Amino acid sequence: MIMSRIEARRDEDAAHTGNLTDRLLAGLPAEAVLTDPDVTSSYANDMASFCPAGAPAVVVLPRTVEQVQHVMRTATELRVPVVPQGARSGLSGGANATEGCIVLSLTRMDRILEISPVDRIAVVEPGVINATLSRAVEEHGLYYPPDPSSWEMCTIGGNIGTGSGGLCCVKYGVTAEYVLGLEVVLADGRLMSTGRRTAKGVAGYDLTRLFVGSEGSLGIVVRAVLGLRPKPPQQLVLAAEFGSAAAACAAVCRIMEGGHVPSLLELMDRTTVKAVNDLAHMGLPETTEALLLAAFDTPDPTADLAAVGALCEAAGATQVVPAEDAAESELLLQARRLSLTALEAVKGTTMIDDVCVPRSKLGAMLAGVEQIAAKYGLTIGVCAHAGDGNTHPTVCFDAQDPDESGRARESFDEIMALGLELGGTITGEHGVGVLKKEWLAREIGPVGVEMQRAVKQVFDPLGILNPGKLF
Repeated sequence: MIMSRIEARRDEDAAHTGNLTDRLLAGLPAEAVLTDPDVTSSYANDMASFCPAGAPAVVVLPRTVEQVQHVMRTATELRVPVVPQGARSGLSGGANATEGCIVLSLTRMDRILEISPVDRIAVVEPGVINATLSRAVEEHGLYYPPDPSSWEMCTIGGNIGTGSGGLCCVKYGVTAEYVLGLEVVLADGRLMSTGRRTAKGVAGYDLTRLFVGSEGSLGIVVRAVLGLRPKPPQQLVLAAEFGSAAAACAAVCRIMEGGHVPSLLELMDRTTVKAVNDLAHMGLPETTEALLLAAFDTPDPTADLAAVGALCEAAGATQVVPAEDAAESELLLQARRLSLTALEAVKGTTMIDDVCVPRSKLGAMLAGVEQIAAKYGLTIGVCAHAGDGNTHPTVCFDAQDPDESGRARESFDEIMALGLELGGTITGEHGVGVLKKEWLAREIGPVGVEMQRAVKQVFDPLGILNPGKLF
């Protein structure tokens, strides 16, 4: 009797999947619809730890707006959840599949449709790789500033979905500040345009900004109008070594208080420096307790670096080394970009936190993380976009050790609690996804949750768009 029920349920699931697949194939080429479980399972997760994921019923890889519309109409008619994905380089579980869903992978919608040097805009599809766009606009003397550390693989659609940042945010800001307009396929398949391609525009509610950071829960971005800037001069980088993280954080405060506008201001603690050296043998000074990297892309970066170097020395830097040219600068930046990869190699698995605090609280944040690491007997390295207070405490642990995994999860939660206590936010650029749902509610409060759910209801009344994320 029990086996008969199980077999009947399997038959019912297979029939449902078959009907869904047939309906999708009515408006999509066969190569765009993947049903082999061995293939679809590879689309179940992004790069976050401790985030549950279900098995997709089907993975769809559209190439046109019309194909995305067909997917959403089908999903609405059959009441099937849809999980939009880009490169799955996210760190919060926001792209994780839900059981029986359609995974809507937008990686094949990868065309740069327009670059206008006069209007200083680019029009792109969501699957365009960040670095690809950056290099394409550079040929026109232009610059697309948002540069996540994963810029060689992450997509513009994913950047928009999570509201991502990067190394240059201290001067140029985050993704949201460069998204001027969007074309979005809604849950029922209708196509909506938001925003503008003009330099200014305040017509109606700013729905464009609403979609940035919404993690695919309100609609599917299929086209974006992005603002560009003139290409700045080649930046030069300075490295400052400190005997304590507190001294490095004090230097950050002096630099910002002094009115300086670095194009980059990054911090690596001693754990991170050691991990990078172990991985890449870069010869960074392992005697340091904190390494601060500052860069300027001004007409005279040498003078700016000298002024910042003096402030670092006044704050207690034991050594200040300005790069002499672009090659030395790039070498220093490569060390910073390797931070997360290097920390992952320490134990094999990491949980990467994304707490942003006021700059004035940066020292307290790092000190608190050090105490949490000691409390739980864990290795926790911190790299940070110090210029805007966005820290990435990275918990290193052995995923095969249940006790260590449990301590890692507890330490992660304590770090987020610390960030809120210091007047910060639980995420500066990675998003909420599955990993931080509970913490979102704590940060914005019950009224905030109620209003955000009401917005979700307007755009997605059936609750089929990336369900289980954010709330």
